[in-house]
Amino acid sequence: MANRMILNETSWFGSGSIKKLPEELKNRGIERVLVITDAGLVKAKIASKVTQLLVSNRIVYQIFDKVKSNPSILNVKSAVETAMQFRADAIVAVGGGSVIDTAKAVSIICTNPDFSDVRKLEGLSKTKAKGLPLFAISTTSGTAAEVTINYVITDETRQRKFVCIDAHDIPLVAIVDPDLSAKMPEKLCASCGMDALVHAIEGYLTKAAWQMTDMYCLEAIRIISANIKDAVKGKAAAREQMAYGQYIAGMGFSNCGLGLVHAMAHPLSAVFDIPHGEACAVLLSPVLKFNAPSSGTKYKDIALAMGAKVGAKATAATYRKTCMTAVDKLLKECGIPKKIESVKDQEIDYDFLAESALKDACIGGNPKEISKKKLIEIYKSILK
Repeated sequence: MANRMILNETSWFGSGSIKKLPEELKNRGIERVLVITDAGLVKAKIASKVTQLLVSNRIVYQIFDKVKSNPSILNVKSAVETAMQFRADAIVAVGGGSVIDTAKAVSIICTNPDFSDVRKLEGLSKTKAKGLPLFAISTTSGTAAEVTINYVITDETRQRKFVCIDAHDIPLVAIVDPDLSAKMPEKLCASCGMDALVHAIEGYLTKAAWQMTDMYCLEAIRIISANIKDAVKGKAAAREQMAYGQYIAGMGFSNCGLGLVHAMAHPLSAVFDIPHGEACAVLLSPVLKFNAPSSGTKYKDIALAMGAKVGAKATAATYRKTCMTAVDKLLKECGIPKKIESVKDQEIDYDFLAESALKDACIGGNPKEISKKKLIEIYKSILK
């Protein structure tokens, strides 16, 4: 069986690495840049750290700052129009997963006009051309969107999120500068960090996992587990490690897929506008419990990567319990609740949530098949 690895052409890491952006742009003859970001990053003056570099290096730019936390089809359409009107040579995405996902869709549509309706890009996209050169600058430590070949867009009309998978959308250059995520609020740091842990764990458990993706996923689990608590507390060294850990997780899962946590999290965000990282974090424990019988010896490896003690003669039941206990402990220490309280007073269509999860592109990678009845049971356990 042939296994494929796709990674960025170039990646920069470390404090101050955003200063490499002008050089990367100029080396490729890029003169006009659309900067995609969100209003919060403009207000926090994070985006200006990038635009100042463009100005000082005489690179013309236009800014698009209307990206939502769960980016919509309308978001993408508006950004594409801006890119076309500005005649952008390239896109610079400054933000977390929502911003970079939007930028990926814009990049692809700009060079593949037959897919101007982003809905046509759902699943394994059949584009023929590489996207407009995309330079991704991450400001959070969780999604690893800067190194992956997928993105997620919300169809607000149909209340669903859809995953687009396309080797043509991977950012040409990724910049992971921990200075940009140093001031993340504690809650955001926790949910983003847990999203990264879910990426690593699901990437390790997915059906398509193999030797190289396993290497990345296990190392990401180790780094994230060792640093997330201190990162939430605001410790600079830990936040820097989280920036690297989430990227390494992305190197893994982007090349082998995800599973049930993400398939179930996407409908929650689409229907209730719940932050993606929060939805993933709350779903992690019940999904691990469901998948345990189909995990082989992998829960033992996860437990060890998380620093838990597993005896050489431990039974499958023992090391699976050890793994799940380690995850529960970490979730609690990071302030992740067991239920999503924000929806408790709302009407919930469990049939719709379950049907949406069953249609999600991520569900095919889960190591164990699930019924609609069981999906509803898990949803009720975290929502009621």
